[in-house]
Amino acid sequence: MNIRDPIHGSIPLDELESAVVRSPYMQRLRSIKQMGFSDIAFPGATHSRFLHSIGAMHLAGIAFDSIFQHYAFERADQKSILRQVVRLAALLHDIGHAPLSHCTEFAMPSVQALRLPLHRDRADPINRRATHEDYTLKIISDSSLSEVIRARAKAFTPAHVAALIDAEVPLDDDLFRDRGQCFRNVLSQIVSSELDVDRMDYLRRDSYFAGVGYGGYDQQWIFHHLTFYVDDDNQANLALDPRAIYAFNDFLIARYHMFLMVYFHHKSVIYEEMLRRFFQSKDAGYKIPSDIEAYLDVDDYQLYSILKKRAREGHAWADRIVSGRPYQLLIERHGKAEDIDLRPISDRLGSAGIDFIETSSRGDLSRYTQPGNKRRRGTSIYVYEKPDNERIRNRKAMLLEESSHLFAAYESQRRIRRIYVPDERLGDARRALDL
Repeated sequence: MNIRDPIHGSIPLDELESAVVRSPYMQRLRSIKQMGFSDIAFPGATHSRFLHSIGAMHLAGIAFDSIFQHYAFERADQKSILRQVVRLAALLHDIGHAPLSHCTEFAMPSVQALRLPLHRDRADPINRRATHEDYTLKIISDSSLSEVIRARAKAFTPAHVAALIDAEVPLDDDLFRDRGQCFRNVLSQIVSSELDVDRMDYLRRDSYFAGVGYGGYDQQWIFHHLTFYVDDDNQANLALDPRAIYAFNDFLIARYHMFLMVYFHHKSVIYEEMLRRFFQSKDAGYKIPSDIEAYLDVDDYQLYSILKKRAREGHAWADRIVSGRPYQLLIERHGKAEDIDLRPISDRLGSAGIDFIETSSRGDLSRYTQPGNKRRRGTSIYVYEKPDNERIRNRKAMLLEESSHLFAAYESQRRIRRIYVPDERLGDARRALDL
């Protein structure tokens, strides 16, 4: 199979990948928009998570080839096997994504209801709501798609694919080991890290379809300078040659600006907030099933159908979303979190009896280096000049965050705080604030 992609051109798929792409789970992603409500502000941004997943898989193969171009694996077939696993992991990294927006996860069941086979041996009970990452693991490891992988992949299992998506997936074999070194970290980092193919694809793709220039960066230069660094525990980690550090800086800034200028656009933010309030209302009548085969029907079309039905029945939030009557932007402030105080404004609106919605969007240069972030536990990426002799390991390596001045320069989070009011009260709100 070959897929024509407006970003990467013709993308070839082998027999296993073609079978996975033809599966109902991958086809479901055709009906889920990559950018959620962003097409309200950027009408061209209607592309799907299906095509993004194909693009991420394609880039994973390129990244793998660059990283291991000079490394000779001990087993003759090891290189092709690992390349296949990492491409599948990139292809399937979003397979469990919910419709429209991350706030759809408010309608997900408890994670226990999913009965994740890969986590059944965990000693601690998991008492939380499921996320799209949990659905991804369930689909890969325990669904009809799992059987597609098992039937066609003789050298690895669905668990190996899942292990490159979730660091907590246990493995007892040596598939990712070679010559005493473990390559699970670096392969996982190709899929999810500060420099992963997920970001590399969606930045170029989303900026292209949105019609903006913020997502541009020197992709070829970064790929050309990818390598790996083996630490003292014989764990291979993703590394970048020092000559590409400036290209990496541009990559970071591209993502930062895409969030502030595109993903956090005031129109899409208010629609996401109204959808959140729909889910949190007692009469929403929408639940995402824990039955993983029934999840095949959960997509943007199904959700919009339910929203239309609830709107006809008089649900206020559903009606505003379906009829295109969002709360209107009244106030917007940018800056450090501690420098923005909207309480005087909200107090005056409350005194005037005007309903309002207050939102706060957080712009981080990096989601992996902020204290308390769930991804802080991710493995390190290094800046490392690869020696000509693979057996020489005494070259100096630095952590990526210590090699780029941007992490320090953008240490403070950038906040966008907004207040929205009902469209029919916008004039009253402006008069109450003397605007």
